[in-house]
Amino acid sequence: MALCGALFLALLAGAHAEIPGCKIRITSMALELVKQEALSFLEQELETIIIPDMKGGEGQFYYNISDYDGGYINASAKDISIRTALRLFRDPAGRMKVFNISCQASISRMHAAFGGTFRKMYEFLSVFVTSGMRFLLNQQICPVLYHAGMVLLNSLLDTVPVRSSVDNLIGIDYSLLKDPVVSTSSLDMDFRGAFFPLTQGNWSLPNQAVEPQLQEEERMVYVAFSEFFFDSAMESYFRAGALQLSLVGDKVPHDLDVLLRASYFGSIILLSPAEIDSPLKLELKVTAPPRCTIKPSGTTISVTASVTIALAPRNQSEVQLSSMIMDARLSAKVTLRGKALRTQLDLRKFRIYSNHSALESLALIPLQAPLKTMLQIGVMPLLNERTQRGVQIPLPEGMAFVHGVVTNHAGFLTIGTDLRFVKGLREVIEKNWPATTMGPQASSAPPPSTAAV
Repeated sequence: MALCGALFLALLAGAHAEIPGCKIRITSMALELVKQEALSFLEQELETIIIPDMKGGEGQFYYNISDYDGGYINASAKDISIRTALRLFRDPAGRMKVFNISCQASISRMHAAFGGTFRKMYEFLSVFVTSGMRFLLNQQICPVLYHAGMVLLNSLLDTVPVRSSVDNLIGIDYSLLKDPVVSTSSLDMDFRGAFFPLTQGNWSLPNQAVEPQLQEEERMVYVAFSEFFFDSAMESYFRAGALQLSLVGDKVPHDLDVLLRASYFGSIILLSPAEIDSPLKLELKVTAPPRCTIKPSGTTISVTASVTIALAPRNQSEVQLSSMIMDARLSAKVTLRGKALRTQLDLRKFRIYSNHSALESLALIPLQAPLKTMLQIGVMPLLNERTQRGVQIPLPEGMAFVHGVVTNHAGFLTIGTDLRFVKGLREVIEKNWPATTMGPQASSAPPPSTAAV
């Protein structure tokens, strides 16, 4: 009975689990690249270790090696072993963080060459001095690594956008939905991947789309986006009032102005002279949030809008000549460049019809071609200007994607890409972390390594 209850609760929790709109897989190739960059950074951090003054004695000899001896020690370490592991988790803000670091470090052998006033004496005591130096170094390696991970690496992860604005109308939420999943070959992350209007920060579109899947491991990084990702963007723009356009007077293409006036000549001739000579107004307004459809054959966006044609005399009410419904289908070409996801839209299908009668729909056929041309010339460039600005992908500062290849699936698309560093880790960390707290003494360090010294 208890087992059945536990199973029911597990199924219930799974049924209410939020579906990610965006997934990222970092494969072993990218992890190796990051590892090499991290090792270069850690080498520089380990160079900051300072061996404190050493005091001791052997028999009747007592030594105190400090900076005031007027000499020097050239020391080298051999057979250095460092074993460390990071634990990653999702913090309350939905950001990936380093939760804990385990560390074991040991230096098997050291050699020291002495110079200065007391060189001979220190050479006599070299066994004891080098043993002391080895002990002190062993005690300092893990605190340095702990600081590098818990403080400096977390400051790098703080540069990953979680909830940020895209433009002056909408924002994007890249909160992690659960802890990252680490395997022997990859690091997988599930993100909410949802847009929202900035004026309605608490609004969210329910995600009922297909969950994107990542199976490949041939490239350094794979990014997946579901239809929900794009739907939430378009609905956010719709709610923000951005999906409407009004063209008045000179903004209406001249040939279209002439055609529309000729088409509605019977209605216009009955108006007053002031109304007849007034500017023409063409208004397009999307009536419902556009929807994205992703298939192996391509990505399309369906749009339904109202089209209103009117005369707009100065200081008078508008005179409506006609209203109609427009159905359009746009093709969407998605690319990933740098850290931005960009979309190029193209008008593929277009039709207008009357919502009043079939006879009126027939009368609109002559307007179909010029209105489509107007959309291609006057509206599509405006849309592409916005979509080509791109949306940032959740990636730390200093990294960028290159050579992305898009693959469409049923309900989602994936992008296989490579990763490169455009800035060094030290440059990014020093930019985002005060220089006064760069050293390991600025953080509470764990106990030194327990490895044998």
